[in-house]
Amino acid sequence: MTLLNEQPATAADLLPLALTSYGHFTSMRADADRRIRGLSLHLERLARDSETVFGTTVDPARVRRLVATALDGTPGPCVVRVTHYDPAVNLARPADATTPQLLVTARPAADLPPPPLTAQTITYERDLPQVKHCGLFGALHARRTAQLNGFDDALFTGTDGLVSEGGTWNIGFIDTDNTIVWPQAPVLPGVTMALLQEHTAHTVAPVTAEQARGMTAAFATNTSIGVRALAAIDDHPLDTAHPALTALRDTYLKIPGEDL
Repeated sequence: MTLLNEQPATAADLLPLALTSYGHFTSMRADADRRIRGLSLHLERLARDSETVFGTTVDPARVRRLVATALDGTPGPCVVRVTHYDPAVNLARPADATTPQLLVTARPAADLPPPPLTAQTITYERDLPQVKHCGLFGALHARRTAQLNGFDDALFTGTDGLVSEGGTWNIGFIDTDNTIVWPQAPVLPGVTMALLQEHTAHTVAPVTAEQARGMTAAFATNTSIGVRALAAIDDHPLDTAHPALTALRDTYLKIPGEDL
């Protein structure tokens, strides 16, 4: 189901988003009981990013209603995406886009956990990394480059050589002392990352690409994948069966979801 506000979306409704990619979104995993881990954080993200992108706010109660409607009749766990964009936006006058609307889509969620992935370090920095915006060209181009080189995805490094985030995920590491390390860099403040940081002991520190390759284990996080092990960074293999990864997955799955 695809809803724009309270009505089924049409191709004409979606055309401005396709032509400009000007907007922001959040994606959340709804379990079979329709509870969502980190729902409050997703709503806070929508409100925060709306202020940055449009200078407006978002009604959280309305978002809840639309998400509930999109989930009606959808069996099993789903990934729901709420996109906030103005159908009246145009390339010449983006400053006139001041009445954004809510587009809600739902799709079946994959089983957790997904298999380990491999990542190639690629120098890339997202525009406005603190915002989950619709401008995905750079990230997808980096992902494509990594896949053409035989990897599953890209792991971004800045011009300073520091690791930041993955194509559509945050990254964490298990160092040789079994400490959880999150890289200190401009990154999207992911909801899954925030939940794990709230429930686990960890440190945040700059991580170079060389240091990343020397870690004992590494993991990707987002709402769709939960905690996903990395099998390799560049040509350096990582431990995908490390006990800390199992503990992180268990911790995440035990975090209670919130009712719509």
